[in-house]
Parts: sequence; structure tokens; C-alpha cells
Amino acid sequence: MKSIRTTLTIAGTALAMAVPLIATTSAPAFAASRDGVCDSGEFCLYYNSDQAGSVSDFTGSISDYGATQPSCYEFKSAGSGQGVCVKNNAASVWNRTGQTVRVYFNSGYAGASQDFASGAKGNLNATLKNNEASHQLLSSGGGGNESATNDFDYGTRGFAAKNCTAFAAFRIADRLGVPNFSNSYGGTTWGNAGTWDDAARRVGVTVNTTPTVGAIAVNDTHNVGHVAYVNAVYSDGSFDVEEYNWNNPLAYGTRSHLRVSSAESSFQYMLHF
Repeated sequence: MKSIRTTLTIAGTALAMAVPLIATTSAPAFAASRDGVCDSGEFCLYYNSDQAGSVSDFTGSISDYGATQPSCYEFKSAGSGQGVCVKNNAASVWNRTGQTVRVYFNSGYAGASQDFASGAKGNLNATLKNNEASHQLLSSGGGGNESATNDFDYGTRGFAAKNCTAFAAFRIADRLGVPNFSNSYGGTTWGNAGTWDDAARRVGVTVNTTPTVGAIAVNDTHNVGHVAYVNAVYSDGSFDVEEYNWNNPLAYGTRSHLRVSSAESSFQYMLHF
């Protein structure tokens, strides 16, 4: 038993909000299969080392386990640790998904990390044991690429609802360690997608033409522009994106093996938060 712990685009237009946004919090929406049993297709965290104690099972990436009840993800099955929040309390894992899973020290897929291949059982290392805050399913090929998943919370953050800018702002806030990102981030107006590279330069965000996983791709040539999230990069320099309101009006979509170019259907810049 453990010792006690110390605890974009065709419609990438920005929307001026007539009323202030009100931040709300709610308990995470758990999948029906999150039942404390480590089933095939799930990633499981255990309270004790060597896959012992209570288990918490997940079917996808989680950017923040949460630190307090009732909003945290908890250990669910009977055994040592049942009901305790997972965050900073797990000691071992079993990866029963078909993808590599990366466990992170910080929320938002940040900080020190440890990878577990598909099918692997293992203990969290000395850095992450009882100090883990998020995990992410990577692409089946590994290499740091991320699987495409529509996890959008549909917040606007000062941009037009269900547009490329709102989706990119969500990813910046949720995954890239900028939780307060909005249309006024850094004291400047980010505006339409096509002006994001200029806004990034004004506030000191790196702007170049090198795609990396987690970069925000900017098209500043098509109409009012377009922005997307880079989720995979390949050895030939091509990349995949996740986006809103491009091929699917006001909805989620993906495109694969794009290249930085002047074409209106591609992207000219990469922003690195």
C-alpha cells in the first residue's frame, strides 16, 4: 500500500462579443465504459505499483485529470486508493490501446513525460510517480505525432463560434500551456485568421515556416485566412492538421500530408506557442 502523499478559412472571422464571457466549470463527462475495469482499447492508471490497487480506465486523451472532487477523474475500482483523484496519485499503468500513450507531469500535455507502447505494462518513473497530470494517445506511428480527435469544447474565447479561430484558440488554451488565450491575448487583437501571424509577432510568439506537432498553421492568403492545429509531421516535411470550418462548414475536419506553400489551400506560417 502506498504511503500518504503530499499533496480557419472560408469563415475564419473573429466575432466581437456583445456580452462578457463567463467561465464555468463542470465535472468531466465520463464515457460509459469508464467502469474501473481495464478493458481492451483502454489506457489504465493504477494507484499502486505493478498494476495493483484501484484502477482508473480511459478511452482517450485527458488534458487535465483534475485535482479535487467532484470534478476530478478518480480511481474507480475496489482496492487501495478507490475514490482518490488520479492526478498526482498514480504509480503504474497498463496501455491496452492500439497506440503509444504519453503520460505528462503537467496538465495540458506539458512537462516531463514517459511513453508506454501499445500493450505495455509498467511503473511510472521516479519523476512521474505520484506526479502525473495528463496523458495523450499518440499516432500509431509514434514519433510524437498525435491522433486526430474532435475534443473541442465549443467555447469562443472571443472568436466566431465553430470557426477555425475558436477551435485553434481552444487547442492553444487546452494543449499548449496558454490557458488564458483569447482574441485579446497579449494585449493585442488577433482578429481574423489571416492576421494571426502578425498578432503572434507583436506578442513575441515564434513565427516561422517549420511545421511541428502543436504548431498553429496560418493561411493568410485565402479570403479572411484560416488557422489549424498541426497534429502530425512526417520525415518528408509534410504535415497533418485538425481544423474547423474548412471542408466541413462550422464543423470539425482533418487534412493530411500538406506542405507549407503560397497556395490558398495550404498554409504559409507556423506559430509556436
